[in-house]
Amino acid sequence: MSSYRVPWLFNKEGETDGAESVAVAKYFSELKCSLMPYIYEAAVTAHEKGVPVMRAMVLEFNDDFLCDDLERQYMLGENLLVAPVFRENGDVDYYLPNGTWTHLLSNEVREGGAWQKDNYDFFSLPLYARENSIIPFGEVNTAPDYDYAKNVTLHIFALKSKATARVCDTHGNEALKVEAIREGNTITVSLDTLPVGAKVILRNIDSVKSVSGAVAYHHKFGTLLHLSDKMVVIEL
Repeated sequence: MSSYRVPWLFNKEGETDGAESVAVAKYFSELKCSLMPYIYEAAVTAHEKGVPVMRAMVLEFNDDFLCDDLERQYMLGENLLVAPVFRENGDVDYYLPNGTWTHLLSNEVREGGAWQKDNYDFFSLPLYARENSIIPFGEVNTAPDYDYAKNVTLHIFALKSKATARVCDTHGNEALKVEAIREGNTITVSLDTLPVGAKVILRNIDSVKSVSGAVAYHHKFGTLLHLSDKMVVIEL
């Protein structure tokens, strides 16, 4: 191709260096690198089971007839819903299936089973984690290939019963399995191994009564747990 397309060539009014385009590309490139433990596990699952990484909504929610014909949104892996913004003014319509959904970037919580309409700038979009999900974030946001388990942060979203996740290494081998179970006001998080620097964030849980197996800190998204044991018990 003869066209040369790089972010700094796309200028908004009043710009000469494409500063905003560069900032947007940098922001989402860093987000992708941070999400590589989740994305790469979805790729390993695609290899093992033939389930695609980018999934039509009906594939994950085949009992919801409203998902049958949705073609402007998709599931990224099993637990992240993505609705790209196609309108220049930033307006976007999308559907959240039944359940509690948490915006990955803003931490806003919404109940599903209804259509949504929002407006976004270039630095965000509808990107929601479904309830009973664990999304691992890696420590590196400048490269896609690194030790995904080292210093991993496991974000737990709207835990109502049970959630599971795994982290694979760059060869596709399982490096970590994690399970979170909630019974009343007790949450138990179990790991099959304890990676260096492993942490958990309980999204939208701002305080806990007691914790064993970890030290709890306040975090902008909820409660941050620095793990010291493979089993952590949290009383809410």
